[in-house]
Amino acid sequence: MGGCFSDLKGGKQAVGGTQARPTAMDKDPEHGEGNNEAVDMFYKSRGLHALFTQIELSFSAAKLRNLDILSKSDPMAVVYTKKSNGTLEELGRTEVILNTLDPVWIGKVPIAYQFEIIQPLVFRVFDVDTKFHNLPVKMLKLNEQEFLGEASCVLSEIVTKHTKTLTLNLQNRDGHVDVKRLGTLTIHAEETIASRRAVEMILHCSCLENKDLFSKSDPFLRISRIVESGGSVPICKTEVVNNNLNPIWKPICLTMQQFGSKDNPLVIECFDFNSSGKHEIIGKLQKSVADLERLHKEKLGANFHLPSPARQGHEKILKGQLFVDAFSERTLYSFLDYISSGFELNFMVAVDFTASNGNPRFPESLHYIDPSGRLNAYQQAIFEVGEVIQFYDTDKHFPAWGFGGRTTDGSISHCFNLNGNVGECEVEGVHGIMAAYANALHNVALAGPTLFGQVINKASQMASQSISYGQSKYFVLLIITDGVLTDAQETKDALVKASDLPLSVLIVGVGNADFKEMEILDADNGQRLESSTGRIAARDIVQFVPMREVHSGQLSVVQALLEELPSQFLTYMRSREIKPHFANEVPVST
Repeated sequence: MGGCFSDLKGGKQAVGGTQARPTAMDKDPEHGEGNNEAVDMFYKSRGLHALFTQIELSFSAAKLRNLDILSKSDPMAVVYTKKSNGTLEELGRTEVILNTLDPVWIGKVPIAYQFEIIQPLVFRVFDVDTKFHNLPVKMLKLNEQEFLGEASCVLSEIVTKHTKTLTLNLQNRDGHVDVKRLGTLTIHAEETIASRRAVEMILHCSCLENKDLFSKSDPFLRISRIVESGGSVPICKTEVVNNNLNPIWKPICLTMQQFGSKDNPLVIECFDFNSSGKHEIIGKLQKSVADLERLHKEKLGANFHLPSPARQGHEKILKGQLFVDAFSERTLYSFLDYISSGFELNFMVAVDFTASNGNPRFPESLHYIDPSGRLNAYQQAIFEVGEVIQFYDTDKHFPAWGFGGRTTDGSISHCFNLNGNVGECEVEGVHGIMAAYANALHNVALAGPTLFGQVINKASQMASQSISYGQSKYFVLLIITDGVLTDAQETKDALVKASDLPLSVLIVGVGNADFKEMEILDADNGQRLESSTGRIAARDIVQFVPMREVHSGQLSVVQALLEELPSQFLTYMRSREIKPHFANEVPVST
């Protein structure tokens, strides 16, 4: 058997069976199926695109202008996405509704929602001329139709509303509201989820064949769904259990979106892990989810088999068996389920004021404020990440700290308020962070060393305090640094402690320092952080991105940093069995 698809990062960790981002969709160009991160890795290894969540936008309008003389307008809505260069790209059109100023369109426009980028949208409403009514809407030339008005927003503004619905005033093309009101456009977003239902199972094997010479096999399972063409698509891989012929794996969770229906056949393969990537097959079997449920109820095992070397076309039944120790059905809620029901992301920033950044007065300094307005690396990271996260925070009051600087009282501080206010660390809006940062460069002398521990502990304290007031806030700490960590173990201790809290830590490395220590903090290799007392982190809460690598590629800083945040958010909520607010509402009996 060739190398397993999951070896792109570490190889020994589980992939896909914990369903960190269950509604994320990707397109298999051959089958058009929606899959999860296990399949995403499978596709990424073939150069295909990353995960996103598929959304459908629906539209209605009220009090449109009437441009027809003998009847009312015949409106159609057109949706565009606004690219970074300012140009518009059409996403879709509704149908034309005849003779109405208050249309409720049936046609929906699909769009891929990506948390980690800002997605500006423009909506235009046209009155379609009667002579074109027999043409399909895709064939209509918009310059031949009468313009009724336009509106714009970013997709995050819609999906963060409690009802996922936003009403906008229509304006002229120049962005001004006409003296005569042009009416309103209402946009509603809905996730296209096949089902939120999922099954959680604990699997174990017994009497597996030993494939290693000087030790026992290191088994893992890979589960694939059989598709109509006869091939299979991998949906889940367990972690590797070292040196064990009777392994018990951690619980796996498969969504209905992954397995289709309980009667769909799944291929379950057991491999002996090899670090070369050439994993040796121990055995395979084919069972549906319904079959696995039966095995659990009847406390039976299913034998693995392999092609018989002696008789071509025949299967050899093996001694090794698969057992289902636990089986339960549950509901998995998506990131947008939480956000639209009132959960918030609270943004926090910590900026490196160590001397290795260089004197801020000189252009070669990483802290140099360019009079032309060109952002330095610190400003760029604050602005880009803050611009995305601010939509998920209602009051937009952000704690902002510095570390490694000599403050006005002459002492070196590793967690001081960026605004210079001793009693209050919060500033208002992203512009408030930018202003406090620029002002601090005049009042704080660069010093050192580079210590993260105090800042992470301060963020953890705020996250911990919020739990006593409710469980609807999740905190995101952005640390921007140019230096090599001096307090690596203290930082690991702080992160392990924080892994039990509603907190994620994003780290941006600026400049040309050696950031190997930072990469260890980001547990992308499957090795969770360990504290000095031997405690293992409850989950991965760190994402590290060196700015130089991002700039040399196609990703923006914000995309590279935020792509794991929805997964980390969901892992925390599910581990605490915290549900979206609507899931806890008791229906009123009538």
